[in-house]
Amino acid sequence: MCGIVGELRFDKEQPSLKKIETMLEVMTPRGPDGSGVFSEDHLIFGHRRLKIIDLSDDAAQPMVDEDLRLVIVFNGCIYNYPELREELKEQGYKFFSHGDTEVILKAYHAWGKDCVKRFQGMFAFAILERDTKRVFVARDRLGIKPFYYIKDEKSMRFASSLSALLKTGDVDTSIDPVSLNYYMSFHAVVPAPYTIFNGIKKLPPATRAYIEPDGTMKEEVYWELDYRRSKNDLRRSEEDWIDAVDKALRLAVKRRLVSDVPVGVLLSGGLDSSLIVGLLSEFGQKDIRTFSVGFENVREEEGNEFRYSDIIAEKYQTDHHKIQVDHKELQENLTACVQAMAEPMVSHDVIGFYLLSREVSKHVKVVQSGQGADEVFAGYHWYPPMLEVGNAEAVKTYASVFFDRDFEDYKTAVNAEYVDKDYAYQFVTDHFWKPHISEPIDRALRLDTQIMLVDDPVKRVDNMTMAWGLEARVPFIDHELVELAAKIPAIHKVRDNGKYVLKEVGRRVIPHEVIDRPKGYFPVPALKYLEGDYLDMAKGILSDKSAKERGIFNQAYIDKLLENPAGHLTPMNASKLWQVTLLEYWLQEQGV
Repeated sequence: MCGIVGELRFDKEQPSLKKIETMLEVMTPRGPDGSGVFSEDHLIFGHRRLKIIDLSDDAAQPMVDEDLRLVIVFNGCIYNYPELREELKEQGYKFFSHGDTEVILKAYHAWGKDCVKRFQGMFAFAILERDTKRVFVARDRLGIKPFYYIKDEKSMRFASSLSALLKTGDVDTSIDPVSLNYYMSFHAVVPAPYTIFNGIKKLPPATRAYIEPDGTMKEEVYWELDYRRSKNDLRRSEEDWIDAVDKALRLAVKRRLVSDVPVGVLLSGGLDSSLIVGLLSEFGQKDIRTFSVGFENVREEEGNEFRYSDIIAEKYQTDHHKIQVDHKELQENLTACVQAMAEPMVSHDVIGFYLLSREVSKHVKVVQSGQGADEVFAGYHWYPPMLEVGNAEAVKTYASVFFDRDFEDYKTAVNAEYVDKDYAYQFVTDHFWKPHISEPIDRALRLDTQIMLVDDPVKRVDNMTMAWGLEARVPFIDHELVELAAKIPAIHKVRDNGKYVLKEVGRRVIPHEVIDRPKGYFPVPALKYLEGDYLDMAKGILSDKSAKERGIFNQAYIDKLLENPAGHLTPMNASKLWQVTLLEYWLQEQGV
């Protein structure tokens, strides 16, 4: 896991080494083990390294292959690189390192742009063809690894972190009205290519592109999730699906053990992370290192789920670490957590991942995490209602349970200059009506897996773990497992309050108490109710001079939220005041 940066000039001017160095410095936490720069003609690549596979300097980046005349900067992990390496060796390729980075280079030379279809893993990379001066960039199928960029007719800069691009200066930081509408309505999900700023974009997941020497950039989607079911799929019994998911999940977890350093587990105590621990134990892993976090209770709302994580830790005799966070520690670290966000993330549990990652990084460099299971296997409460409605009511039903506010509320919240149309609702409508799906629930699952998952849970985990030089691997969004899950008729997924097929796999592995418990998450009640010091913090942020000058929000709306924070919760039971505060908080901490 690493951080990548680059600058390409199309106007024959020299790229700025200073800007590259600035971006690399910002991303030091993503790659604390080393850095490197490659410069040639009108291009500079830079890299920060976290040593996970091939710890030697042979695998350092930017990696230059003199024979193939290729240069790469790469962030991520290709889990099937040993198999690909052997296949490429049979084709005559010779290797000077032992990791996955060089495999990408050889694979690109052998298979061209279709190399991405051969990769099992998470990745964002850029490859320079030294002879043609073209640059090839790609992002993994489900957007686990980020790729932000600024581009105009003169140049292009890219980085693994939006914050790194901001620090280079000369960035259009005006607020994009489309993205603001997404943020305020679509539960802070801002789909690619948008970011909150007009001047910064992000490469969409499952996308590859060539950037020509003249600046022409042609993007191409190389993978889409297919929910169409064959006759054989429809004939499969419930037990057949359970067997298939069991097999695919075991392979996904096993793949993510490829590492030259120990691998731990983020253990929330829920089904998903517990299943990972149980499978690792069945694979013969000993002294598995597990980590859980909890917060202080507020208004009798419990702030931890240790009673469930303890069951798993005791059963499998893991080397278990529990992190209990009091209000003082939460307050002391909240600013650093917000600074670590590449984009504003409204979920209350972001601080949980941040502090958990801090503790985990003291013990291991790699962890497996349970993100994605709810989107892939229908674990959320808004999926069962989608079974009850027809296509005509599908978007309205989805929005009523997932959207933070409707367009009328949005218009009262933000300054009139940011009000155009309901972009978020239109986006969901357009996505729902993409072809090859007939059932409303499958439309919702496809949207959540390919859009919401990418720009909420997955981004959250990447940002918070990488803030501490920690690599997070997510077996539930192994693309082959996701493809399998898409074929499962929804009725088998939503049964018994959701994730039925996955729960039945779990019954073969882990204690039933963890499976049949109420659905949980990393609860952070203090950021839901915003009382006392937290309310004072919100008032200070929203009354700051920069917030007043920016003028995103209407003062009357802010006053209404401040008067009764607990009385203004979203349908997802989250704080509307925290959502407004967090955006301003993030902008101020980014120096905008």
